[in-house]
Amino acid sequence: MMEKNPYSESGRPVVYVGMSADMIHPGHLNIIRHACELGEVTVGVLTDEAIASYKRLPYLNYDQRAEIVSSIKGVAHVVKQTTLDYVPNLLKIRPQYVVHGDDWKEGVQKKTRERIIECLAQWGGEVIDVPYTKGISSTAMNTRLKEIGTTPEIRLRRLRRLIGAKKIVRVMESHSGLTGLIIENTSVSKNGMKVEFDAMWASSLTDSTSKGKPDTEAVDLTNRLQELNDTLEVTTKPVIFDGDTGGQIGNFKFTVRTLERLGVSAIIIEDKTGAKKNSLFGTDVLQQQDSIENFCEKIRAGKKAQITDAFMIIARVESLIAGKGVDDALERALAYCEAGADGIMIHSKDTSGEDIKEFCLRFREKKPDVPIVAVPTTYNHVTEDELASWGVNIVIYANHLLRAAYPAMVGCATSILENGRCKEASEKYCMSIKDILSLIPQK
Repeated sequence: MMEKNPYSESGRPVVYVGMSADMIHPGHLNIIRHACELGEVTVGVLTDEAIASYKRLPYLNYDQRAEIVSSIKGVAHVVKQTTLDYVPNLLKIRPQYVVHGDDWKEGVQKKTRERIIECLAQWGGEVIDVPYTKGISSTAMNTRLKEIGTTPEIRLRRLRRLIGAKKIVRVMESHSGLTGLIIENTSVSKNGMKVEFDAMWASSLTDSTSKGKPDTEAVDLTNRLQELNDTLEVTTKPVIFDGDTGGQIGNFKFTVRTLERLGVSAIIIEDKTGAKKNSLFGTDVLQQQDSIENFCEKIRAGKKAQITDAFMIIARVESLIAGKGVDDALERALAYCEAGADGIMIHSKDTSGEDIKEFCLRFREKKPDVPIVAVPTTYNHVTEDELASWGVNIVIYANHLLRAAYPAMVGCATSILENGRCKEASEKYCMSIKDILSLIPQK
C-alpha cells in the first residue's frame, strides 16, 4: 500500500506554491485559486534570507508573512522555503504540481524554474505557469510604500533583520536629505539581480566637513540630529549613527535613548578618549585609547538605557589605528562583547587589509555570531565577497558621497571662473534644470 503524503490529508494531488508574500495582491490570490483547482495546496513562504538573496529585504518578517498566507482560503499548509531554490522542499513534499506566475520564464528566476522542472520529472510532476495578472506591479507598489514612508519602530528593527538575512549588509555614508535620497533610490542590475545599499551611515566626519568644520566633535549632537532628521524624513532605510567616543557616560545614556526614539538602528562608539583626532591620521597624531574597564562601563550603561531589544551598540576597536596590533584588538573586542556590545567594528589605516583579515578570522573563531563591521576606506581593493569570507557582516562606505561631491563642485566653480560663463560647467558637471526640478517629487 502506497504511503499517504502528509501534505494531502484529503487524498487529492499535492500542489506547491512558493511566494514571498510581502505584499499580497490579486495576482497572488489568482495563483492560489489555480492551485486549489488542482489539489491540496502547500505554500512555501520564502524566509528573509531567501528573499534578500535576490532582491530587497521584505517589509514584513517571516512569521508575519506566514500568518497572513495561512489565513488565505484554500491554503492547507504553510512551510518555510529557506532558499530561492525550490528543490529541497520539493524533494521533501513531492508535489504533483508547482504553480507560479508565468513571469518567471525570464529574469532572475528562470534558472530556478528549470531546476524545478528537472526535479519534478523524477516522479512525473508538472509546472503550471499561470498568466501574469495585468495591472499589478510589485515594483510600483514598493515605490508607493516608499512614498508613504516608514515608522521609527520599523526602521529601528530593520538592521538586525538585514544582518540575519544577508551575506553582507552594504552601508553608504549620508550627510543630508539629498544624499539619503541617493542611497534610497540608487540600484544596479548584476546577473539579473537588483543590487542596492541596505542602510545609511551618519558619519561625524562628513557631518562636520559639510558644515566646513574639523572632525573634532566640533558639531554637537543637537546639530547633528537636526541634519539626521532631514534624512529620516525622506528615506526608509535603517541608519547607523557615528557616535565618536560616545562622550561622558551620563550623556551617552541620553544619546542612546534619543537615537532609539528617532528610529536609528545602531550607534558605533570608539574606545578612544581625550580630544578627538580622526583615526585615519593613525599614529601621526596621539591616539589615546580608553581603558578596557572604562569603555566596558560605557557599553553597559548604554545597554541598560535602551528601551527596545532592537537597538544596537557597536564597539569600535582602535587598537590597529593606535599601532597596538591584533592581539590587543582581540582582547578588547572580546571584553566589549562580554560587556554587552552587539557588534564589533574594527578599523585600520593599513592599506593591505591583512591586519583586518587576521583580526576577523581570529575573532570569528571566538565569537561566531557577533556581527563584525568593516570600513575599507584605506584597503579599498578588498571586495565585499572577500570581506564576507573573513566573517564581516557589515561594510560601511564611510565618506564617499562627500568625497565625490567636493571635486565636482570645485571643478564647476573653476570652470565658471576660467570661461567667464557657465556653459562649459553646465555641460561637464551639472545635471539639467529639468532633472533637478523633477528630482524631488512635488507633493
